[in-house]
Amino acid sequence: MVQQWSSATPHDKAILEVLQAVRAFSDAMDRMHGGMKDDMDMNASDLSALRMLIMREQRGQSVSPHDVAAHLKISTASTTKLLDRLTAAGHVERRPHPSDRRARVIVLTDESRRTFFRHLGGRLQAMRGVATRYSDDELAVIARFLDELGSVLEGA
Repeated sequence: MVQQWSSATPHDKAILEVLQAVRAFSDAMDRMHGGMKDDMDMNASDLSALRMLIMREQRGQSVSPHDVAAHLKISTASTTKLLDRLTAAGHVERRPHPSDRRARVIVLTDESRRTFFRHLGGRLQAMRGVATRYSDDELAVIARFLDELGSVLEGA
C-alpha cells in the first residue's frame, strides 16, 4: 500500500512538487521510449541495451557483453540472445577488445546512431533549449539532484 505524504511545511510541499515533477518526467520518458520501441520493432530490453550503449559511448567507455548483462540484470544466455537479435537487426557489432584479444566489446552501428537521432534529435534539441534557460550553478544542482536520485533508484 502506498502511503500518502502530507505536506505539513512549505519545504515538504516543495519536495512533494519536485517528486511529482520527477514522476511526470519519468512517465513522459516511458511514453517516448514506448513509441520508439514500437517504431524500431524491438522489446524493452533491446531498447534499454541500446540506450546504455549510447550513454557509455558518449562517456568514452567500452561495453562488454558482461556489462550489458549487469545493466539489464539478465543472464549471460539471455544477453547472448539479445546481442544476437541486435546484431541481426544491424544495431550493434561485436568487435575484438582493443587490449584483450580474448574479450569482445559491443558497439553501436552507424545506422543505429542515425535511427536514434532520427527518433530523439528533435526532443534532445528541445530539452537542450530548456536547459539553456538555467544558469551554470542551477544546472550543477539539477545534475547533482538527478544523479543522486538515480543512485537511490539503483540501490533500491
